[in-house]
Amino acid sequence: MTTNSGYPLDQNLYQAVKGMSAAAQVVKGGGTILCAAECSDGIPDHGRYAELLGRGGSPEELLQQIEARPVTEPDQWQVQVQAMIQRRARVLVKAGGLTAEQLAAAHFEPAQDLDEAIAECLAAQPDGRVCVLPEGPQTIPKADKRKGLPVSGEALDSRGRGLRRRGFFRCGQPRS
Repeated sequence: MTTNSGYPLDQNLYQAVKGMSAAAQVVKGGGTILCAAECSDGIPDHGRYAELLGRGGSPEELLQQIEARPVTEPDQWQVQVQAMIQRRARVLVKAGGLTAEQLAAAHFEPAQDLDEAIAECLAAQPDGRVCVLPEGPQTIPKADKRKGLPVSGEALDSRGRGLRRRGFFRCGQPRS
């Protein structure tokens, strides 16, 4: 589970992908990323992100289009990052500023309630682990390479220094 660190970083879906990319570093292949971002600015309407997302019927199709394109288009890299995350994991998004239809058009699964989404994920994967990255893109997640599981994440300040008051966010089995 990740965020994009709150306002102003979570003002639109384009920015929220950055929080997802942090979670993608530790999610097990075939796992689920749940992203909570306000998205008060929508997808957004400016830039080419929404237009590029609309050109493909799936994240895989978007990647194929990007690979076949002879010239890079503005905002293409964010679509590519998003699609690569979605190649690895299922992505659910809870966004107050977007409708379920807008999220689906952007190739995301809408999450109406965070608690219900987590419960659903754990029911589907009873041995699953939960890693919470409340600072999203300001976190460097670490994985246990032997097991391929998340271990912890450390929040960083703007200079890349660890925020000791926040310390490490433990990842593991959810408490009963």
